[in-house]
Amino acid sequence: MQRVPNAIQFTTLAADDLVRLYAYPTRLESPWIRVNFVSSIDGAMTLDGRSGALGGPADKTVFGILRDLADVVLVGAGTVRTENYGGARTDSFRRIRLFHHGLGGAQDGAAPPIAVVTASAALDPAARLFTDTSRPPIVLTTAAAPAERKHALAAAGAEVLEVGETTVPAAGIRAALAERGLLRVLCEGGPSLFGELIVAEAVDELCLTVSPLLVGGTAGRIAVSPNALPTPMRLWHALLDDDGTVLTRWKRGHTQS
Repeated sequence: MQRVPNAIQFTTLAADDLVRLYAYPTRLESPWIRVNFVSSIDGAMTLDGRSGALGGPADKTVFGILRDLADVVLVGAGTVRTENYGGARTDSFRRIRLFHHGLGGAQDGAAPPIAVVTASAALDPAARLFTDTSRPPIVLTTAAAPAERKHALAAAGAEVLEVGETTVPAAGIRAALAERGLLRVLCEGGPSLFGELIVAEAVDELCLTVSPLLVGGTAGRIAVSPNALPTPMRLWHALLDDDGTVLTRWKRGHTQS
């Protein structure tokens, strides 16, 4: 019988404690895909159409730590548009420290790039993703996407990669990131991308924050896909904040520690 760890009081943890709790496995040889989401206790993934409205101070702190640890932030085009994504904001000094301790980060403290999954290359070259960033985004798209769109995104500074014919498969995403040495992957949604990764058995872990709110309404789930694929997960830790927020980390049953 699996032992469920006791919840750790979030307020007792310093930033370095959180780094240790959320560090990626060492000696990675292929991309490790970590998915990060927040939901209400009744399962809503958004409030007034945005996921950020559900996250309290503890969630925002862990969100920053996860980005500091990552080599790349993976996100679907719909989430980029809904959340008005710009470039990742990280702690450059922490990124340098993480690099020297072999935990990720960057030697120069640079933020991780945003990698956007879009089969149709339907992104606005004038959006914050291209204009408010210190790192050019990576656009993971298809051969079938309109050439003029891909050319416009490349002209706006993006690295545009065709990783599939008509769809962007998980295997293509992993191969493209691996070729660039981007092994510590932080996926920030949305639900369709998360669902596709589940079906492809490409999710190594989930960091889920449960906000102490009942929301109701019509908000969707954190993962959606045409087919279900039950995937056993192990609870790695649970952090409890004073306001009732619970921050959990789940790992796939057969993944390395």
